[in-house]
Amino acid sequence: MESSDSGSLHSLRELNRRRVVDALRDRGTASRAEIARVTGLSRSTVSSIVADLMASGLVSEQEVMGVAHGDQGGRPPVPLSLNKSAGVAVGVDFGHTHLRVAAADLSHDILAEAGHELDVDHSAADGLDAAAKLVGEVLAEAGVDRDRVIGVGMGLPGPINHLTGAVGSSAILPGWVGIDAAAEMSRRLGLAVQVENDANLGALAEFVWGSGQGHAELIYIKLSSGVGAGLLLGGRLYRGAGGTAGEIGHTPAQESGAICRCGMRGCLETVASARAIAELLGRSRGEPVSTPRLLELAGDGDAAAGKLIGEAGREIGITIASLCNLINPSLVIVGGDLSAAGETITEPIGETIRRYSIPSAADEVRVVSGVLGERAELLGALALVLHSSDRFVSRPAAGVAA
Repeated sequence: MESSDSGSLHSLRELNRRRVVDALRDRGTASRAEIARVTGLSRSTVSSIVADLMASGLVSEQEVMGVAHGDQGGRPPVPLSLNKSAGVAVGVDFGHTHLRVAAADLSHDILAEAGHELDVDHSAADGLDAAAKLVGEVLAEAGVDRDRVIGVGMGLPGPINHLTGAVGSSAILPGWVGIDAAAEMSRRLGLAVQVENDANLGALAEFVWGSGQGHAELIYIKLSSGVGAGLLLGGRLYRGAGGTAGEIGHTPAQESGAICRCGMRGCLETVASARAIAELLGRSRGEPVSTPRLLELAGDGDAAAGKLIGEAGREIGITIASLCNLINPSLVIVGGDLSAAGETITEPIGETIRRYSIPSAADEVRVVSGVLGERAELLGALALVLHSSDRFVSRPAAGVAA
């Protein structure tokens, strides 16, 4: 019983410590009294946790300019902030044809960023080698030693089994299936690595930095070469039992439709992905049409491009309407390549949700475009580390990266 009580107290201490860190992260600077107010913790608890955080170098006091505070005089409240120099997070984003890497400090400031094109058919080994090399270059550019890195977040366009760490079935990155990408990258870098599905990272990034701020229940739809969704429930990513939650691209849309790359027929991805829409437009024009060209034509008012994007939005809206009935989100964020289409894609999604969702769910939800563009997944990889690192909870030994 004593051991159980001790464990419960330790867990409560960790939770409270994270709440204090989150308050400082969200507000930038705050006094001990302000932290107590926003977290609901007692001032004595906040003071004790702050003392621990300062001792570990994660929090520092800011200089106070001015005179005494209040009518009764006395010392003004001392503002606190996360110590930017206490650690650095690294984000890695693998896409269909690209690789991006960035480093950020504990205040979410980007220190360095780089990227290059990647062969769509690259092997896992080649991709991981390229990423490890780029991580080294980014850290060098930022002037950061590896012992200051608190963790690496990595995004992949495929399902991740969080029980085994293996990449699940993915027609986008077939060379990665069954690979424990986190372990392989960790071996190359000598750093702790977390791997997450790219749509989940898009959801996390928009929640932390973008249009999802303040919305703890949201759906992020990534519309690019495929169609996927990231689900945020109670401010936390929902992955499902095997990591495949949000794979809406492979839900049925047209029973007798085209064969999908997953092997099934008529999947949503075959009618609503950027690639599928561009191919349909290309057939009508008698010439190849790329996704950038599709968006350019839609922006210029091309009727066919606008119609195809709108039809895709309605197909997507049917699937999202069911999700709205199930999880009752306050926000649906459209990300990926097609987010650049703006209201041409968001309006038909919203109209279809209102048509097919129950009124109580439809009344609660708004549909908006993401604001982070092609950097969403990279920023999400950084947020994955900054918002989950044990460095903020436990007390690492001096000079040891958690």
